[in-house]
Amino acid sequence: MQRRGALFGMPGGSGNRKMAAGDIGELLVPHMPTIRVPRSGDRVYKNECAFSYDSPNSEGGLYVCMNTFLAFGREHVERHFRKTGQSVYMYLKRHMREKVRGASGGALPKRRNSKIFLDLDTDDDLNSDDFEYEDEAKLVIFPDHYEIALPNIEELPALVTIACDAVLSSKSPYRKQDPDTWENELPVSKYANNLTQLDNGVRIPPSGWKCARCDLRENLWLNLTDGSVLCGKWFFDSSGGNGHALEHYRDLGYPLAVKLGTITPDGADVYSFQEEEPVLDPHLAKHLAHFGIDMLHMHGTENGLQDNDSKPRISEWEVIQETGTKLKPMYGPGYTGLKNLGNSCYLSSVMQAIFSIPEFQRAYVGNLPRIFDYSPLDPTQDFNTQMTKLGHGLLSGQYSKPPMKSELIEQVMKEEPKPQQNGISPRMFKAFVSRSHPEFSSNRQQDAQEFFLHLVNLVERNRIGSENPSDVFRFLVEERIQCCQTRKVRYTERVDYLMQLPVAMEAATNKDELIAYELTRREAEANRRPLPELVRAKIPFSACLQAFSEPENVDDFWSSALQAKSAGVKTSRFASFPEYLVVQIKKFTFGLDWVPKKFDVSIDMPDLLDINHLRARGLQPGEEELPDISPPVVIPDDSKDRLMNQLIDPSDIDESSVMQLAEMGFPLEACRKAVYFTGNMGAEVAFNWIIVHMEEPDFAEPLTMPGYGGAASAGASAGLDNQPPEETVALITSMGFHRNQALQALRATNSNLERALDWIFSHPEFEEDSDFVIEMENNANANIISEAKPEGPRVKDGSGMYELFAFISHMGTSTMSGHYVCHIKKEGRWVIYNDHKVCASERPPKDLGYMYFYRRIPS
Repeated sequence: MQRRGALFGMPGGSGNRKMAAGDIGELLVPHMPTIRVPRSGDRVYKNECAFSYDSPNSEGGLYVCMNTFLAFGREHVERHFRKTGQSVYMYLKRHMREKVRGASGGALPKRRNSKIFLDLDTDDDLNSDDFEYEDEAKLVIFPDHYEIALPNIEELPALVTIACDAVLSSKSPYRKQDPDTWENELPVSKYANNLTQLDNGVRIPPSGWKCARCDLRENLWLNLTDGSVLCGKWFFDSSGGNGHALEHYRDLGYPLAVKLGTITPDGADVYSFQEEEPVLDPHLAKHLAHFGIDMLHMHGTENGLQDNDSKPRISEWEVIQETGTKLKPMYGPGYTGLKNLGNSCYLSSVMQAIFSIPEFQRAYVGNLPRIFDYSPLDPTQDFNTQMTKLGHGLLSGQYSKPPMKSELIEQVMKEEPKPQQNGISPRMFKAFVSRSHPEFSSNRQQDAQEFFLHLVNLVERNRIGSENPSDVFRFLVEERIQCCQTRKVRYTERVDYLMQLPVAMEAATNKDELIAYELTRREAEANRRPLPELVRAKIPFSACLQAFSEPENVDDFWSSALQAKSAGVKTSRFASFPEYLVVQIKKFTFGLDWVPKKFDVSIDMPDLLDINHLRARGLQPGEEELPDISPPVVIPDDSKDRLMNQLIDPSDIDESSVMQLAEMGFPLEACRKAVYFTGNMGAEVAFNWIIVHMEEPDFAEPLTMPGYGGAASAGASAGLDNQPPEETVALITSMGFHRNQALQALRATNSNLERALDWIFSHPEFEEDSDFVIEMENNANANIISEAKPEGPRVKDGSGMYELFAFISHMGTSTMSGHYVCHIKKEGRWVIYNDHKVCASERPPKDLGYMYFYRRIPS
């Protein structure tokens, strides 16, 4: 056994010291209750630290907790020991050495390497002619850092030996049986084989979809039983949908739905409402054909003329990746790449752009010590911890170090290619942010724009205190709808996070060239000759901006002035301008044959963007508003009974939904009322109730129901007036928090200890604002956090002048395939981030981007 000095290479270590088997057993006796054998379902993390990208290949190795099976690098293992008291860790280290050369200068003959016993997901070439590898494992006992070399079957207790063998032989937590995939495979739905499909004549067009119960045109799901097209799940940022697909299932019980826009020859995103998870449908092609969608024909159409399809794409791939130019690798802080996990480039490109924004850098990396210290016991399942870990990995420069001069000289002497940049692997981050998501949890390519909104949703839900870095993207859109018959108008506002620009194909400046190219291409196809050089449509940016601002027809518009449906037109303007403007070019659509198509266009995106002329002006003189009358609600007969019985006993209010809403910052009593009046249908539905009623004067008043004689109000008040249990207060203060913080947290969480601790960490502003808390403490009538009237969405309004600093480009025919690359302007020059490769850009293809990131120019 060794002491700490030997392990960390410190002077003064005691070196190796042999001990009898009884000594080792005696040393482990106090820790035996904490040593576990991994069970089925336990995730053993032996490849990557929970707080950093350290691995057994790192200089300091990796420590695996023998109780939780979480792994920690040298810098973070002490934190876990202090927080949990777990003392026994398995230290793993893979050593890499240059092979001994033979007399003739070549490497010695290959032989089986018995020194490799760790099953690691690494890029190591274990059969390399130049290097040999040796794995090391030992138990380390904290806090004295005693070491027990492994294997040590003779001296270790049987339980410890079994636990060590199980850890060493465990598979990656990101895979089960198939080594080529790192996500769990989706289950086959039990409803797929015998799915009933109604013969109702429904045929689904390739475009122009909208929800059958509302006007939403995104996040739409096709029910595979009756062909209904309905909007999907509601998200925190009020995007995503109104949950009508789920309501349809609850009404009729039709279990399976497929997301429109995800259908490719290889499959689609299918969700089972009954099983409450994404599933596989082995008969999906047959089920879609029932509604006129021919997946197999899509495959033939898309890939039938491979030469015709591939040549234009090769050009696009070369231009965007800057193929053929000598790109200089970049190293250091902010120049770390991300390994491609197999169609994960959409995630990598978005995260590179996100962490080039100072507000995100400060919110996560700037708060690293605090976030790590207050992380939950399993930091792999905490969004803020994993965001901070990823941000530090990208920005620290710790994982982007240039090769040593001696290595470069050796490479030149051997006439070998330059050493490759390694980058960091976002496996843990992707596994967390994509869990329970039907699209991002798959191993298929996804839409970078959809992932960006998904990430914003997660940032919103897991904000740190009062500051929210995603505020920099949020802006208000003013929508003006005019009844064409009465000329009356209605102004509404909604929140958005990106500006979607249509592609104005009719405004192409090289129409003659395009016509000539198309004729030549068809002639070449007919005669099986090589295709002509691609001619790409050149679209002025000003035309796309004009198309965005032009009025559009509103289908099925219900005029409150006429009390009937009428023709209506809608125009959109910016009610506020965000700090950072994200612009998406709407390049993707569907053809009549249901094949995804992409507008292969060149748009002269400006470096400096002025959209001040798109500022909303509100109700203008002479305009008359439409009456504030809602359209009649038609309730299906089979839903009336359910709605009539929706109200519940106030004592049965779902407190978990109440606390989810309270954690968003809404008054506690308002949250209780929202959950009550929506019949315990969940926090998402209750949130919509809050948005509708938050302007009412009694919004934050206690819940009172005449039918219950005020019991709800009395019960709520009694719970709030009671002083939190003193023993719980003492427990929190013993952890180092102020008494005022403990009281405040317990009152806000109904004296729930675990939620109170989470509340303290998520409200750091109360730690600083001690005078406010003391005043609350002395005020006998102060029951919870001040229930001031909630403000509207927080926006950072300002000038509409912007400067381009990043853009994401897509190569391929569809968002479901292809590849994403990100370009970011840093230190005055453009840099290309192509997965793990980070290089100085020579010719940034700003005209071929898909998403553009602009920062406001201070006025």
